[in-house]
Amino acid sequence: MGKTEQNPVEQVGHAVGQAVEDIGAYIRQQREGAHVSLRQLAKVAGVSNPYLSQVERGLRKPSAEILQQIAKGLRISAEALYVRAGILEHREASAVVDAVFADLELTERQKQVLLEIYQSFRRENDHTRPANWAAAVDPAAQRDSQNVPSPSIANNPSATPTGLVADPSQNPER
Repeated sequence: MGKTEQNPVEQVGHAVGQAVEDIGAYIRQQREGAHVSLRQLAKVAGVSNPYLSQVERGLRKPSAEILQQIAKGLRISAEALYVRAGILEHREASAVVDAVFADLELTERQKQVLLEIYQSFRRENDHTRPANWAAAVDPAAQRDSQNVPSPSIANNPSATPTGLVADPSQNPER
């Protein structure tokens, strides 16, 4: 027979235990890289030396508040610690996602729902998008794929980056 399978509860327990070890090792690595002593970081974070030592050894899982104080003491992103600790999911950088999170008028629940809808649209479009989608929406990508040189404005000194001539009287479209 093969390897015995763990039940789902054991799998979750193992994942949580691994996250605690990972966050502790990461905090220690960041602390040592910043040349901050355990005592100094514990003082800044408002925790005892033994507690911080236990966190670094993976024996304790710090709260989000403690992680925030540790991040402040190490001068690193609290979000990075939250992701490492499994409190937040890692997300790709996106102007839309950043804008939703930055909107102070929305509640946390509204932000989550809005982002879930946005992500569902993205997933749907990924499945239905044609292979040459990038070329269809980006003429530069289409030129690149066909090895066609892009139109140069260097040959026309009165042209602007949009292709319109600087003197409006010379624009045939107007």
